[in-house]
Amino acid sequence: MEERIQKIISASGYTSRRKAEELISAGRVRVNGRPCHVGDRADPAKDIITVDGERLETGSGREHIYLMLNKPRGYVTTMSDELGRKCVTDLLEGVKKRVYPIGRLDRNSEGLLLFTNDGELANSIMHPGCHIQKTYRVTVRPDITEEQLIAMQSGVTLDDGKKTLPASATVLSKEPGRVVLQLTIREGRNRQIRRMCEALGLEVARLKRTSVGPVKLGMLKPGEFRELTASELSSLRAAISKGKGA
Repeated sequence: MEERIQKIISASGYTSRRKAEELISAGRVRVNGRPCHVGDRADPAKDIITVDGERLETGSGREHIYLMLNKPRGYVTTMSDELGRKCVTDLLEGVKKRVYPIGRLDRNSEGLLLFTNDGELANSIMHPGCHIQKTYRVTVRPDITEEQLIAMQSGVTLDDGKKTLPASATVLSKEPGRVVLQLTIREGRNRQIRRMCEALGLEVARLKRTSVGPVKLGMLKPGEFRELTASELSSLRAAISKGKGA
């Protein structure tokens, strides 16, 4: 059955539908060796779709993979980097199928990063309407006031003038010159945690994601990855369904 090409690319897990449209408009996508246009259709079970010459896995019978990685600091969340920086995919040694990160962690952030080739699940997790919670352990300097904590909990106006949704913010520990917070957000704006802290005059010394929805990082060591368990995947799908119905 034919579908719009941008939808097929998104469903493959390669990128979002909006980004797929940008790739098509830039002439980087071909179907059976021919250039295509936004709105063109193809059959994912029969047609060969390539992005920058690389063939996408689009068949309906392909096997889906779901992984979690404990991303160390110093790695960028991209498939490849023209500046020669270390990429998170470099850590997925032995994974034979091509998988893509769900969302991002910036180069200086660490912690839980999910990967899959299931575009439908990835898009659901990232879709703002699903409100999948993400929890972070954040070390800030030099201290935090009650007013700053309340601001995080009620919403912070960022540098683009838009206010964040209310977040859960609690103090885990305090030492002279540093405070460790646990922050849970229900949206995924670019560098949101860092921008929230910057807007409140706080310096982020360390930022680690510890959970995505019900999936927790646990004791996975930095740089290591594993497959999600059936229970984790089921819980994640349930959280998505609940978010859609909220």
